[in-house]
Amino acid sequence: MWGVKVVFTIYPAIDIRGGKCVRLLQGDYEKETVYGDSPYDMALSFAENGADWIHMVDLDGAKEGAPVNGEVVLQTAQELAGRAKVQVGGGIRTPADVVKYLDGGVSRVILGSAAISNPVFVKEMLALYGGERVAIGIDARDGYVATHGWLETSEVKAEELAVELVRYGAETFIMTDISRDGMLSGPNTEAIASLGKITGKQVIASGGVKGIEDIQELCRRSGEGIAGAIIGKALYTGRISLGDALEEAKK
Repeated sequence: MWGVKVVFTIYPAIDIRGGKCVRLLQGDYEKETVYGDSPYDMALSFAENGADWIHMVDLDGAKEGAPVNGEVVLQTAQELAGRAKVQVGGGIRTPADVVKYLDGGVSRVILGSAAISNPVFVKEMLALYGGERVAIGIDARDGYVATHGWLETSEVKAEELAVELVRYGAETFIMTDISRDGMLSGPNTEAIASLGKITGKQVIASGGVKGIEDIQELCRRSGEGIAGAIIGKALYTGRISLGDALEEAKK
């Protein structure tokens, strides 16, 4: 399938814990930095600076196994309608969770842990809503899928899970190399491109983006299925500007 470049999208990230905008190091809940009291205000600033998509993660929800910060996500999606789309992950485990988000204005939900713990549910949601509105979050630690807010590591290989879900309609994967998340060490481009090649689907890179050179490299590999990048800590620490990232993606 690949060889033709896909549209490359920048996703500024907002991780929510305790109602605030935070970042964790490698998913460690004990290593948290707070960057803002209002996730909505942060999302609004991203939209005002040109972002077409906002990536939101309910960290409390991921840990609890049910949405905790869903209201602020819905508020953001509704307030930014027509300006920026919202995709959300974290604690989405039931059809009711999916319906509440998608009917409430969220453009795309991300199912991660449920792909391991409840594959029937994930396959049903893909059948109902399609691979454009239901993305699969592949969070990998040493090549194996991590679940429940990255607190547990399964015995399922990331690429095997992705190939299985393509059979049921998955079109969009979000791949995070946990060892690089929040570390500003550069994304695991080879693993991301490999997932794109193996599945023949679009893969959004997550974790490790440290500067504009990483965006340039990911864009160059868009012919291998890399369809975008989620940027978190590099934005918050000023290592990369949203405007520069968006400009690079348009080239």
